[in-house]
Amino acid sequence: MEPVEREGGREYRTEELAEAAGIPVRTLRFYRERKLLPPPRREGRIAWYDERHLARLRTIAALLDRGHTLGGIAELTAAFEKGRDVGQLGELLGIGGSEETPVRLSPEVLADYFEGEVTPENLAAALDLGYVATDGEEIVHVSRRLLDVSSALVREGVPLSAVLETGRRVREHADALAELFTGLISAHLGPEAVTRLRPLAKSVVEAELTMAMDRLQQRPQPPRAPTTAADPAGQAGTAAAADPAGAAAAATAAPPQTPSS
Repeated sequence: MEPVEREGGREYRTEELAEAAGIPVRTLRFYRERKLLPPPRREGRIAWYDERHLARLRTIAALLDRGHTLGGIAELTAAFEKGRDVGQLGELLGIGGSEETPVRLSPEVLADYFEGEVTPENLAAALDLGYVATDGEEIVHVSRRLLDVSSALVREGVPLSAVLETGRRVREHADALAELFTGLISAHLGPEAVTRLRPLAKSVVEAELTMAMDRLQQRPQPPRAPTTAADPAGQAGTAAAADPAGAAAAATAAPPQTPSS
C-alpha cells in the first residue's frame, strides 16, 4: 500500500509509517506504548499517522544516535506535551528567570526561518542544546536573540548544522566564563551580589570579544607567491621553495655553462 494524500497532507497506515521511518512495525508500536508518539487519528480500526509522526520518529532516531536513551526522550516528550506556558518551558529548559525571551513557533514558521534546513538531525542537535522544545503542536525556542542570529547566519549561507556546532562550542566557553565571574564575585562580595553585578560581567565579555575579533582581523596574512604561465622564473622559485632539496640536487647535476666569446 501507498500513503494516502489528503487535504491536510499525507497520511500513513502503521506499516507505511514504519517503512517511511526505516524501523520495524514492532518498534513503532513500542514507541506508541512508551508515549513517544502522539496518538494517531482513528478511522474505525485503522490508525492514520501524518507527517508530524514521521518527523517525530526521525527526531527520535537522531537523538538515539547522539547517545540519548529512550527513557530520557520519553521524559522530554512528556514534559513538553502538557501545555506548559512559556515561563514554565523556560524553567524546564534551564532558563528560569532569564533575561532571554522564549518564542513560540509553528513547525511551518520554524522551517521558514531556516529555509529548508530543519532536518531531523538539526532538530535533534537543537533539542540536545536546549535551544528548542516541543509543546503540543508548537515549538518553543529558548531565546528570541539566538533565533534571530541563527536565522541571519543561515540566510547568509552558513549551514544550520555548522551554526549549531558553533553554538555548542560557544556554550562550553560561556559556561566557563559564567563560573569564572560567579566565583570572582562570590569570593569577594558574596553570592547575593552575583545577580546585581551580572551586567558588569556581560560588559567585560562583550568588550574582550570585540577586541579579540579586532586583533584577529588585523593580523597580517602571509603573502601569496605569484605563479603565472608568463613567469617561469616565478614558477621555478616557487618549486624551489616547495622542494629545496630537489632544487639543490638539480643545480648540482646541471653541467656548468661556458660563456661564448
